[in-house]
Amino acid sequence: MTTHITNIRMHAAFLAVAGILSLQACGGATAAPVKEAGEIPTQHVKAESQIDAGRYLVKIGGCNDCHTPGYVEGVMMTGMEMPDTEWLKGGDVGFSGPWGVSYPSNLRLSFQNMDEAQFIEMARKGQGRPPMPWPSLQAMSDADLSAIYAYIHALGAAGEPAPAALSPGVAPDRPHIAFVPQAPTAQAAK
Repeated sequence: MTTHITNIRMHAAFLAVAGILSLQACGGATAAPVKEAGEIPTQHVKAESQIDAGRYLVKIGGCNDCHTPGYVEGVMMTGMEMPDTEWLKGGDVGFSGPWGVSYPSNLRLSFQNMDEAQFIEMARKGQGRPPMPWPSLQAMSDADLSAIYAYIHALGAAGEPAPAALSPGVAPDRPHIAFVPQAPTAQAAK
């Protein structure tokens, strides 16, 4: 249990550091022109195939960080390889906050139950629970979203459904990462 809690803490620390680094990286970059609300981007990733483009986008988009069990501990912390046949099967470590507790969905199962147009519509609306980075999906072109859909759909169904989300105030019965700002302790402030 101690190892599992340590892994959860390391995952939370990784997410915090990744967020800080991404904000720092944005400081020196040239910002893209601001688009009108609802305007769909036209740039897209080019690859040998739509599935190759989708695999690339899934990898650089950080989808595995939450949606692939053991990815952070195995790939990011030890450098081991994880075959993409194990990717995107969801997770049972939740993310808790004012919204309740959300669990990373099994995208391999979800994508088998929707068509490409439904996925693009869902990505554009971005109405799911945190910490899903909906603005990242909304910033992608339809071509990129289509590539992600093609790749994940091509992986095929595998794994089990993720646990159902919990409403605010309902205590989780499994590990979760709290996404609630914490005040420093009196001793840490000294």
